[in-house]
Amino acid sequence: MLLVDKPAGVTSHDAVAVVRRATRERRVGHAGTLDPFATGLLVMLLGRGTRLVDHIDGEPKVYLATIRFGSETDTDDYTGTVTRTAAAPDQSAVDPATRALTGALDQIPPAYSAKKVGGERAYDAARRGTPRELAPARVQVHSWEILSQTPDAVDVRIVCGGGTYVRALARDLGRLTHSAAHLASLRRTAAGAFDVRDAAPLDRIAAGDFALRPLTSAIPSLPRQTLDTESLRRALHGNAIPATVDGARVALVDDGGDLVAIALRVGDQLQPKVVLKDA
Repeated sequence: MLLVDKPAGVTSHDAVAVVRRATRERRVGHAGTLDPFATGLLVMLLGRGTRLVDHIDGEPKVYLATIRFGSETDTDDYTGTVTRTAAAPDQSAVDPATRALTGALDQIPPAYSAKKVGGERAYDAARRGTPRELAPARVQVHSWEILSQTPDAVDVRIVCGGGTYVRALARDLGRLTHSAAHLASLRRTAAGAFDVRDAAPLDRIAAGDFALRPLTSAIPSLPRQTLDTESLRRALHGNAIPATVDGARVALVDDGGDLVAIALRVGDQLQPKVVLKDA
């Protein structure tokens, strides 16, 4: 695993390409895309570690965002074309609106998003000038914290679940305050157990200045069971082994502490589901 601090102006795909070159590892994946203009944490998994993408402790996401009032754009961020303008809201209206945008929400994704409609990405249709009508998606926003506020902008810290578009939250904050708004900046500072303070800047990674983390660090909340010789042999072949620890999901490790597999509990047995080493 590698924690990356992505700069602005670089796509998540480009960041993966940099990591591939720096590590000489063909298989590299990330948990949670960042828009090109956004900065901050990308959790990268390498080699067989890419099999862990659905198991890592990557939620909730934490973002620092600046939302600017006065205009709404077709992308819901500052890179787009202005589609509507309005006077900035009364500053006292912002905090109640953030509370209304907290909890389980049915969020309409941005027109320029990777959502698929009829097999086509929404952003492809939008770029052609024929934006699709997107269905609301259920998302979870845990909290907003207003860090600073001026008449025409607000700096916030947002904690939310995966799949939440902060751009759409900015758009909806403008509408709820009877104004117009777009996202002016975005930085992901944390994802579950991972923090951007522990990440390496992308330029340092490109220069070879980075340290890979063991795969066990991708799943710190899972209980661990150390395998003896016979249990290791069985687990490597995908066979169930007796459970000696509690938990619905368990990290199976060898006597050196390296991750062997993720197993699911079936009664008093652990059934390996993701095996990361050869038999």
